[in-house]
Amino acid sequence: MTQKDITFVADFLTEHFNEAPELYNRKGKYFNVERVGQYLKDEDDDLVSPPNIEGNQWFNFLKNSTHLKESPLLFPYYPEKSLHFVKRQMEGVIDQCLQKPADVIGKSVHQAVCMSLYKTSHSEDSSPQLFKLPFLWNDKTSNIHYVLFTILDNSVSKIHILRRPTDTSRSISNGILAVEFGNFLTNSINESSDSRCYSCLDAHFYDDETVTVVLKESVEQEEKERVLAQLPLS
Repeated sequence: MTQKDITFVADFLTEHFNEAPELYNRKGKYFNVERVGQYLKDEDDDLVSPPNIEGNQWFNFLKNSTHLKESPLLFPYYPEKSLHFVKRQMEGVIDQCLQKPADVIGKSVHQAVCMSLYKTSHSEDSSPQLFKLPFLWNDKTSNIHYVLFTILDNSVSKIHILRRPTDTSRSISNGILAVEFGNFLTNSINESSDSRCYSCLDAHFYDDETVTVVLKESVEQEEKERVLAQLPLS
């Protein structure tokens, strides 16, 4: 250690661990604790060294504002408490604010349709995740809601498109369909190959009429081809 390091540690101990007779009546609190660490303790006890708020512009502003002083929109300040205490208080307020909307929204939601996409065994072992890449798109012009996804157990070269009208009283044909890529890109990439097959890495709606997909060549070699394709929804 250099002399500078020793001086730094000595100054720290001198500043933060001086004897504090006014704290003797507190059990185990005979010294001033480090001023940052006290805010991080997960306890409801008052801070040993509360901050000095004199000259704080925000508190002076609130004190001089007749409208904001008692405003219920401002979260109350607890200068004697740690951040853990304030965090619990804030979480309680937020939970209370969200409870009413959650009840109202929950009662307004109901099941419009039920489709069986795949079945898994009821063994004790956890079933593998078969539902992948769910992407939602709302076509406000036609009032139709789309969901893009793939089912791994079915075929990695297929992407499924589910569409439902936002108005539950309407009915549309082809509510769900699958697009299989297979080797449809063979001629445009390599005339001599007839064994290329592509799987879907990702898929998103580009706009109301176009779907963008990222395809990967399904071969057992390191340099697999990647293709970015845009497909018309029609």
